Amino acid sequence: MAKIKLTKSAVDAAAPQDRDYELRDTTVPGFLLKVTPTGRKIFMLQYQTNAGVRRKPSIGKFGELTVEQARKIAQDWLAEVRQGKDPSTEKSAARAAPTMKELCNQFIEDYSKLHNKPRTVEGNELNIKNHIVPRLGTLKAHEVTRADVSAMMTAMADRPIIANRTLACLRKMFNLAEVWGYRPDGSNPCRHVQKYAEKGSTRFITDAEMRKIYAYLDRAEREGLEHPFIILAIRLQFEFAGRMSEVLSLEWDWIDLDQRKVTWPDSKTGGMIKPLSGEAHSLLAAAPRFEDSPFVCPSIFNPSKPMTDNTYHKGWRRILERAGVPHVGTHGIRHRAATDIANSGVPVKVGMALTAHKTVAMFMRYIHTEDNPVRLAADAVAARRRLVVNPAAAIAEQAPHAEEPPRAETPSQVEEIAIPAAPPAAQPATAAQAAGFEDGKYTSRTKAGNYRPFRHRSGNNRAVPPGTQRAQGEEAQA
Repeated sequence: MAKIKLTKSAVDAAAPQDRDYELRDTTVPGFLLKVTPTGRKIFMLQYQTNAGVRRKPSIGKFGELTVEQARKIAQDWLAEVRQGKDPSTEKSAARAAPTMKELCNQFIEDYSKLHNKPRTVEGNELNIKNHIVPRLGTLKAHEVTRADVSAMMTAMADRPIIANRTLACLRKMFNLAEVWGYRPDGSNPCRHVQKYAEKGSTRFITDAEMRKIYAYLDRAEREGLEHPFIILAIRLQFEFAGRMSEVLSLEWDWIDLDQRKVTWPDSKTGGMIKPLSGEAHSLLAAAPRFEDSPFVCPSIFNPSKPMTDNTYHKGWRRILERAGVPHVGTHGIRHRAATDIANSGVPVKVGMALTAHKTVAMFMRYIHTEDNPVRLAADAVAARRRLVVNPAAAIAEQAPHAEEPPRAETPSQVEEIAIPAAPPAAQPATAAQAAGFEDGKYTSRTKAGNYRPFRHRSGNNRAVPPGTQRAQGEEAQA
């Protein structure tokens, strides 16, 4: 094994032989050139890790790298070895790192199918197939940058909701990539990538619309205008403040009429228990039931299965039309029920138990502010302000109209407060006054071609400000 200073001339002069041989550099320890019988010339570095393991990874081929470039890489690798790293292992790991397409498959099989609901798994698979793989599939998992993710979001600007769901899926995927060792900790490229604003919102069902809906439900029940199971499902969704899926999947075995509670073994947020209100108890006690069907609201044509989403959606849309109520999705029922819970005055924690929300923030998203309560609150605030500013007048407004003057509830509200005299009735302004001219005095903000600050003006509309030298002079003269 010859030792020489590796230079371009020395490498060019190295001729192939019957077997591999090496030329070691005298400048950088471990840096060498391997020459194969076929004439390939490969730069390599031999070193020993801190754990005592001997490594000899290749740096690159001569021609692709110059001698000086290879020597610089060898020096950098030796510096990493001194720091306790192993460049050979890192290089092998980078070569064996999965592509984004492989990471997506692992995400679906090892995480999503084990931890997500079937609908979430289906949504993840669609987002991966339609958006992630076509744009990022060929990249290595550790090579994806924030710019790549941002470019993907920009390309989906015309579909903001789908873009946001894709970003959420991708963010979780990269979090798992860090757990699985494919990316360094804290390197998620989805961080700081802005989501799009989602303008869609659920319309609130007003009190007047509620009266129309329930009036039609009562009539439809009496006259047989709608299928009984559709009416029952709508009434139960209002009573449970539940999701459509919770009502349609409800089984008789989950209902305890004696203990007045319903236990869902699984839902969007996991297992849950809800109490039965008196109305819900009456509905379930009087509900029709197929002996061979486990569902409270079975399919109309196949009682062995739950009512389909399509049947429920169409039934709800038809009921709204016949009741004369503008369209609102079935999730509007849950929003209205959650708002009723919040307006009933129960604690937030109790309201969350009734709606089965996990966080206060999500619970509050379902609470709609009605116009009438807000208007009443504004009037109450204004009345309180009048009571502070002018107690006698405020109490007089609140007192019932009677011959005798109203009395204050507490004497302290009116004593020691001077009630100012009513201002004199305003006289109609002349044309000269309206134009700002009267005896050369400024009676308005400006005079044609001549502006003076308000503090320097005089006139009927400008009294002497208290505390000024003018006021003190007038007081001295008086």
